[in-house]
Amino acid sequence: MKLDRQRLREGFRAGLPFAFAAFLLAISFGVIARPVLGSTTTIVMSAIVFAGSSQFAATAVLAAGGDVTTAVAAGILLNLRYVPMGIALAPSLEGGMLGRAAVGQTLIDASWAMANMGRGRFDPAFMVGATAPSYPCWVGGTAIGVLAGDAIGDPDRLGLDALFPAFFLGLLYAGELRGGHRAWAAAALGASISLALVDFVPAGVPVIAASGAALIGLLGPEQRIATEEPSP
Repeated sequence: MKLDRQRLREGFRAGLPFAFAAFLLAISFGVIARPVLGSTTTIVMSAIVFAGSSQFAATAVLAAGGDVTTAVAAGILLNLRYVPMGIALAPSLEGGMLGRAAVGQTLIDASWAMANMGRGRFDPAFMVGATAPSYPCWVGGTAIGVLAGDAIGDPDRLGLDALFPAFFLGLLYAGELRGGHRAWAAAALGASISLALVDFVPAGVPVIAASGAALIGLLGPEQRIATEEPSP
């Protein structure tokens, strides 16, 4: 699948702020995960999994005394959101199966949201470019957290624990909340579902349950305020 170089460069520039946030968050993950997983496993996990929410969830389960099966299940539950995201992206991909699969591997929350052109269309080149700086920042940040964990100390003391929710709130506003009253209703309902369940069900379940709020979109089309081109 041939990708437009100009759109790749534009996506790369747009993805830099999110990559910096990922870098700081990855340092926090490295500090937290090293005592639980060990140095090598923590870095390898970031290189292979490359999914902050599932990595934090799996590590939290293991740190609390849970077994590997439960930890993996928690990570899978959080990453299930990529299934509908991938289905939405698929019609915008061209070429053979391997090329489409390679582009799909670059799908992360930030790049997917920024590549959304509206009306079910996505810009694959922009998405790939937007993801490109995040991967080395995530792996590199994890390595720094692992290797310099003793010097960094408790990441909560530096406010790094607030990065992840702030990151998703930023995506929510940039990608969806400019879409009209129905988008606000879906966001409010999703937040309510998640808050209602978070203290009673395993990690990951509130996220999947809250995604059901997106079914509000089945009520029919609504005029979007946002432009159809990806954010610069």
